[in-house]
Parts: sequence; structure tokens; C-alpha cells
Amino acid sequence: MIKSFKELETMLMEKKEKPTLAVVCAHDEHTLEAIKDAMDKELIKAVLVGKEEMIKELLEKMNFVSEDIRIIDAKTDEESAAIGVKLVREEAVQALMKGKIQTKDFLKAVVNSETGIKNSEVLSHMAVHELKNYHKLLAVTDGGMVTYPDFEQKKAIVKNATNIYNNLGYEKPKVAVLAAVEVVNPKMQETVDAHNLKLANIPDCIVEGPISYDLTFSKESAEIKGYESPVVGDADILVVPNIATGNILGKSLIYSAEATMAGIVVGAKVPIILTSRGSTSIEKYYSIVLATLSH
Repeated sequence: MIKSFKELETMLMEKKEKPTLAVVCAHDEHTLEAIKDAMDKELIKAVLVGKEEMIKELLEKMNFVSEDIRIIDAKTDEESAAIGVKLVREEAVQALMKGKIQTKDFLKAVVNSETGIKNSEVLSHMAVHELKNYHKLLAVTDGGMVTYPDFEQKKAIVKNATNIYNNLGYEKPKVAVLAAVEVVNPKMQETVDAHNLKLANIPDCIVEGPISYDLTFSKESAEIKGYESPVVGDADILVVPNIATGNILGKSLIYSAEATMAGIVVGAKVPIILTSRGSTSIEKYYSIVLATLSH
């Protein structure tokens, strides 16, 4: 059980070999600041792909010097993205990060049917939160990629998140498939999907659903309603019905519960860091730690 991002950071520090992160269109100061944070602690190596002269100018401006940096020149965004996914296919890097490139152009290279790096039918977003009033890290998925997932997509989302947690050392992460109620109602498709996910025998995890948010976290509420499950009060992963729910829940945890968050896209051959420009430096830093550690 991992209680905090500091524990993840320590796990990464203890790795015998530093993992390597490739950055697509790395000629971006905010992105390089996040890379510098990780490299100052000697956690990772980096391959910076993009406009070489601009990258070198930014590194000089930041006084960012390291023997663990390799720069690959790319004249266009498309070329930069193609080089980034090629490095993944060649197993030269353990994580991929979006720099100064449009998300759609970045993902176009990732999902290319001939040269891309999809490892699952579905690419999904997983946001991991550190909360002051919860005893371990808590993931929410998917609040960033799949808008209205059907049953098969939800199954893939659970598998994607489970793979990451397995790679972090969890033998059987506990998955709560959230709904407004904890009983199956044919008029509420999310309850039907949740029930079917529980019956699907997805390997290497424990799935519970449908389960409401209060029963997921309150043993007292579960006892009152006679709801028994090993997931109650001990969930690792929350699976939401749609992107709106995931987005709202994630932002509520950050802005109302003061959670610290790290986010990655999973379902590719390596974890992908796809933070927004509005992301804080600490969010970007811990996203790098999560991605490079969970491959």
C-alpha cells in the first residue's frame, strides 16, 4: 500500500537504473522546468525531441546542465511526435511526455495503426490523488479521455488502471465502480455496467459495483445499509460512469479537499504524461514520477 507521492519518489530513487523519459516538442519552458525538477534529484534521464536550437537556448537560460540529457532535432511537430513514439517502440524510453504540441497531433502519432504504440483497445486517463483524510493514494479513472464509455470500454479502463497498480507492486488493487446507488437499476446503465464488471472476473484486481461514493468510503454507512465488501473503506481505484463525473470528482478533490494530483494516460506501451498548461509544477513533477515508475 502506497500512502503518498513521497513514497513513490523514494521507490523511484531506489531503482538501480534511472528510467528514461522522452519529451515530444520539448522546446517549452514549463515542460523543461518539470523535467529539471526530476533530474535535479537524479531520478530520470531524458530525451528531448524538438527544435534543437530553442531547446538549447531554454536549457542555458534555466542553467539546466546534465549528462543524462540527449537532444534529438525535429523540424516539425509531426516529426517530433513520430520520433517520440519510435523511441517507445524501440524500448529506448520508459515513458512519453507531451511538450509544446497540440494534444490531437500528439495522440495521432500514438494511435497510428501502423507506427503507433497502443497496447490496449482504449487509451484512458488515470488521476492519482494524495488526500489528507485518506490512508493511501487514490486513483480516479477516466476523467480525461473516454467521454461516455460503454461496457467493453469500461472493462478496458479497469484493466489499464489495474496494470499500472500491478506495476507499482499492488497484487490485487481494489476497484470501486461508482454509481448513484448500490443496486442494479435497468434505467441506470452505469449500475448495469458496474454489476457486469464485477462479474467479469477481470484478473489481478478486486472489482466492486455498483457502489455509491458514500459506501465506498464510509464503513459506518455500509454497515447501516448492510453492504459488505472488501472495497468499503479501502478502495484504490474509482471507476466513474463518464468523463464529466471523473472531471468534476477530480477537480472537487483538488480544489475542495486540497488533494495533490498526478495524471497519466494509460493503455499505450508506456505511460504517457499529458498535463495541461494550467497544471501546477508539483502536479507535473509527480506525474513524471508516477509515469516513469509505473512502466
